[in-house]
Amino acid sequence: MTIDPWRITGQAEIDSYVGSRVELAVLLANCLTATSAHGRHVAPPRSGDERLAAITAQSAAGRSPGTLTAADADQLAGIAADLRPAFGAGERILEVAAQLNHLLVRHGAVPNLHGDSDRPLVLAFHRADSSLVDAWAADMGTALAMVIGVGQAARLGACQADRCCLVFFDTTRNASRRFCDLSCQNRAKATAYRARRRA
Repeated sequence: MTIDPWRITGQAEIDSYVGSRVELAVLLANCLTATSAHGRHVAPPRSGDERLAAITAQSAAGRSPGTLTAADADQLAGIAADLRPAFGAGERILEVAAQLNHLLVRHGAVPNLHGDSDRPLVLAFHRADSSLVDAWAADMGTALAMVIGVGQAARLGACQADRCCLVFFDTTRNASRRFCDLSCQNRAKATAYRARRRA
C-alpha cells in the first residue's frame, strides 16, 4: 500500500494493489467514457448491457469483471466519469482532489483488512460487506488519491495526441510518457514532421 522512492534508484515504487486499482480506473475511464481514440471518434456505450459488454471485452486481456451486472455497469459509468478528471489534471489538481474526496465519502472508502483462515489478510480500501460497485469505487478512488497524495499526479496521464482522449498510468522511470500508446505517439510525430515540412 505504499508509494516510496526505491532505495537505489529513487524511482517511485507503487504497490501492486494500488497499481492494479489505478489500472482498473484507466480501463473503466477508457471503455466507458472515451469519445475519441487513436484519431477517431468513438461512441461510449449507452446502455447497461453495452457497458457490461465493454467491460467484459477487457477481461479478454486478463482482467476479470467478476460478477458485474448491467445495473452495476451503469453505475460504474458514472464513477468512471468522476475519476476521469484525475488523469492529466495539471493545474486543476485541487478541484480534482475535492471531487475525489466526495467520491471516497459517497462510496464508504475505509482501510479494511480482508481475508480468512484460507487466505492471508490483505489491506483493501472498502468494507468487506460493500457492494461490488462501492468496493471498486472506493478502491479506485483511494488508489488515485494515494498516487496524487505522494506527489505523483503526473503519472496519471491523458494522451496528448490529436483526437484521442484515452488516459493511462505512467509507470516509466521519469514519468515522461505523453501518449496512450505507440500508435498515438507515431501519429503525433508524423503530424509534427508534416508541419515542419510545410514550414
